[in-house]
Amino acid sequence: MREPSPTVAYLLSTRAIRERCRALLELGLAGKLKHFRVDPERLTTVADYVLAVTRESYPTLDIPVHSRWGHFDVGGVRRNAELDARLASLPRAERARAKLDLVITSVLLDAGSGPTWKYVEPGGSTYARSEGLAVASFHMFLAGAFSSDPSQPLRADAEGLQRLSLEALARGFQVTESNPLAGLEGRLSLLQGLGRALPRPGALYDALAARGTRVHATEVLGEVLKSLGSIWPGRTTLEGVNLGDVWTHSMLGAEGSPESLVPFHKLSQWLTYSLLEPLEEGGITVTDLDALTGLPEYRNGGLLVDMGLLVPRDPRLLTEAFKPGSEPIVEWRALTVALLDEVAKRVRERLGMTAEQLPLAKVLQGGTWTAGRKIAAEKRPGGTPPIRIESDGTVF
Repeated sequence: MREPSPTVAYLLSTRAIRERCRALLELGLAGKLKHFRVDPERLTTVADYVLAVTRESYPTLDIPVHSRWGHFDVGGVRRNAELDARLASLPRAERARAKLDLVITSVLLDAGSGPTWKYVEPGGSTYARSEGLAVASFHMFLAGAFSSDPSQPLRADAEGLQRLSLEALARGFQVTESNPLAGLEGRLSLLQGLGRALPRPGALYDALAARGTRVHATEVLGEVLKSLGSIWPGRTTLEGVNLGDVWTHSMLGAEGSPESLVPFHKLSQWLTYSLLEPLEEGGITVTDLDALTGLPEYRNGGLLVDMGLLVPRDPRLLTEAFKPGSEPIVEWRALTVALLDEVAKRVRERLGMTAEQLPLAKVLQGGTWTAGRKIAAEKRPGGTPPIRIESDGTVF
């Protein structure tokens, strides 16, 4: 595969995410954006709230990295320990591959669930939203739903993923007319695409291990984007490359120009954060975590709206549902990325900690994601986010 042009390579980088999102924040601070007003005086309030939530959840400030693995243990059930016990007899590298098989499929199934979907675990506990999706995908994995070999259920492979049916996915997620899951077809498309892209998701371990025992976080993201780029819906392409989670904002450049494009790569970065633990268990240390950005999804973005740091100019933004590519949503997500860096900076200042001691990945976990959920629950029944997205199962 030929190397991408400098423009494409830039749009697939975290540098581009930060620079383009920062450019929109500067326009917002100058009062020039169409859809949101930024109230910088609320930054201190948001940081204080995030810190209070962090101390409540992690009194000793021993905060894990924001990743999918925490969701698997929701409800105090030690599902990760159960997985470790089942994988214990395998060599270290194969344990890492199996865990990548699980977490990659689970993250790709983790777009917003919609407000009414629930998953009832065997034993009776009920979970919703991201944790519900995590538990459902965990049980599908344990049952061998993504493996083509019944004698090796604890893996995902190309054949197993490509032959996965909509009916099997619906059954695994307990989808019915009375328990609808947003974007089910989009999720299936991602998993089947994953089966076409890699012999197994765990092959990412081997691709990264070939680079050595220490790998920069942006190299992990780069491998994710290169390996999985073909699976994303073809929304925006440039020079024949499917850019994935990249959208247009009119304030940055002429329509159709590369300058108008705002990259986020949210699911790819969420996946990168979620690869860190199994990679480390497999002997690969991932460095420079703060090169990755905050995640522009509805909990982080909702926190900023609910606390008045971002104020919609049109009240319909709080009452109607919008497509992911609509300019108000692109603007909201971009401002979220840029402001998460500012919130993290202020949280560290209050704690007297450096970015090395408290990387953004831990501020998100401590942190902004939990705070977004908490304030949403205080403001609206069911903790729905303040802004609604018409999810296709591939973005949020």
